[in-house]
Amino acid sequence: MKRSSHHILTSHVGSLIRPPALQEFLRAKQAGKPYDPKAYQKCLTDSVAEVVRHQAQAGIDVVSDGEFGKSISWSQYALERLSGFERRPIRHDAANPFKRGADRERFAEFYAELDAREGVATTTEAICVGPIAYTGQAELQRDIDNFKAALNGVQVADAFLPVAAPASVIPDRKNEFCKTEEELQSAIAEAMRTEYKMIIDAGFLVQLDDARNAVTYDRMVPPATFADYRRWLSQQVDIINHAIAGLPADRIRYHVCWGSWPGPHVSDVPLKDIVDLILKVKVGAYVIEGANPRHEHEWQVWKSAKLGPGQVLIPGVISHATNVVEHPELVAERIVRLARIVGRENVIAGTDCGFAQGPFHRRVHPSIMWAKLEALAEGARLASRELWA
Repeated sequence: MKRSSHHILTSHVGSLIRPPALQEFLRAKQAGKPYDPKAYQKCLTDSVAEVVRHQAQAGIDVVSDGEFGKSISWSQYALERLSGFERRPIRHDAANPFKRGADRERFAEFYAELDAREGVATTTEAICVGPIAYTGQAELQRDIDNFKAALNGVQVADAFLPVAAPASVIPDRKNEFCKTEEELQSAIAEAMRTEYKMIIDAGFLVQLDDARNAVTYDRMVPPATFADYRRWLSQQVDIINHAIAGLPADRIRYHVCWGSWPGPHVSDVPLKDIVDLILKVKVGAYVIEGANPRHEHEWQVWKSAKLGPGQVLIPGVISHATNVVEHPELVAERIVRLARIVGRENVIAGTDCGFAQGPFHRRVHPSIMWAKLEALAEGARLASRELWA
């Protein structure tokens, strides 16, 4: 994993807004309507090439493929790469897992308006009905090949592919096959290891996206206790470490956020209460939300929390969820104060979360997304001048 040896490197969480031409193919694909597979593959290849070029032009050093190859969401995409699951319509709105949580209960009127305007993330649920195995090798190889072709001739420091961490794979899944929830989670982790290893073997960094681990606090406590949640989270850390055992830690990034939805987030678990468990995930970099008003103050956690030898912190220094473009001087300020604590060589400037949680769901306008990434790059240049003065 590249480090900020001469200047602050820049990156982001991975998911970028899909272009309209690609969305048209994905709409047909999701709806089961006919489409031209060859035309789709060409559009996908061209779209990945363009988004990689655009990232480099914006000043991003460590780039992704935008997650353009995933035809569902950042976590539900695994339904197309794992055997053993069946999708069924959610019969009752009250059973929709995306409409639960302490934040939603306290601000029910706000969320009613939000849902009416944006809709909810899914109207189907996934049920485990048979043995789980990884079946997405061909689709993943297509994404790897497209990414390699896109990087040809483009000057970047490194490249990564974001995928779902075990707890976040097909969130809110139901089980009708495995004997226990632990057995189900272990089977998912074992299957997803194939994906993680393929990406690393292809020469890329792999990023494990894990909103589920932090967000579960909002849905678990109450009625469960904080101690119950800590025990659950500790189990998830063990499952992650089992899934990546033997893989090179310095090729793995671990992304933690509190969900990307534009809500109050007053019931988010504080970083200080879980950072010790996060740091037990055996990876080379931690990509952690830190630019929005509920979590920006948590940079101070790193005064006591310590990175391991060779580990890197990739803090969110711009938000994905507001159309206000951060001033580069503010971005630089956020970078510098963390670099003073953990070391300038141990910081890569990043974003809070992905700009698109699925092919059709975005948080800002595409033009604003690129303006934000340009502000991120300019802020990193300002910070570099101060840190390496």
